[in-house]
Amino acid sequence: MEISYGMIAIIAVAVLALWFLLRTYNGLVRMRNNVRTAWSDIDVQLTRRHDLVPNLVESVKGYMTHERETLEAVTRARSEAIASGGNIVDRAGAEMALTGAVGNLFAAAERYPDLKASKSFLLLQEQITSTENRVAFARQHYNDKVRQLNTAIAEFPQNLIAGTLGFKPAEMFAAGADDRAAVGVKV
Repeated sequence: MEISYGMIAIIAVAVLALWFLLRTYNGLVRMRNNVRTAWSDIDVQLTRRHDLVPNLVESVKGYMTHERETLEAVTRARSEAIASGGNIVDRAGAEMALTGAVGNLFAAAERYPDLKASKSFLLLQEQITSTENRVAFARQHYNDKVRQLNTAIAEFPQNLIAGTLGFKPAEMFAAGADDRAAVGVKV
């Protein structure tokens, strides 16, 4: 049995197509896993912040007797953030509201010199500020990984493979316009 050049060409094209399919699939899986890992990094930092907020509220309660509404807003925002679950869009809005409520609490604390001198308050303020910076970094990293995945899914010819194999674009961790307006962030 003799193998013709046409047969060799067909086999070569089939091998090349299979190689491209496998390389594209594995690349998309890697990017999807990077997005999941980056989300987990955000979640760790948000959980840390959620754990610090009750301590912060407790440490300022004695000093800020006239700021009950501010304290309740922080507690409510924390509860909503925890309850928002894994939906990225809902979580982003709830976390942005918590950021705003904690910011309002820090602003109100400026009116209480004894509180500002409290070592426990200063330590908690530093820890929350540090955590906010970590959240911002993790969020930026996550959004970068989402952008990479979404771009790969949308580019030709990967879009043909991605759609067929069930890869879907991921959601960015970003607050909506209403959420930004609620905490005073200008767009």
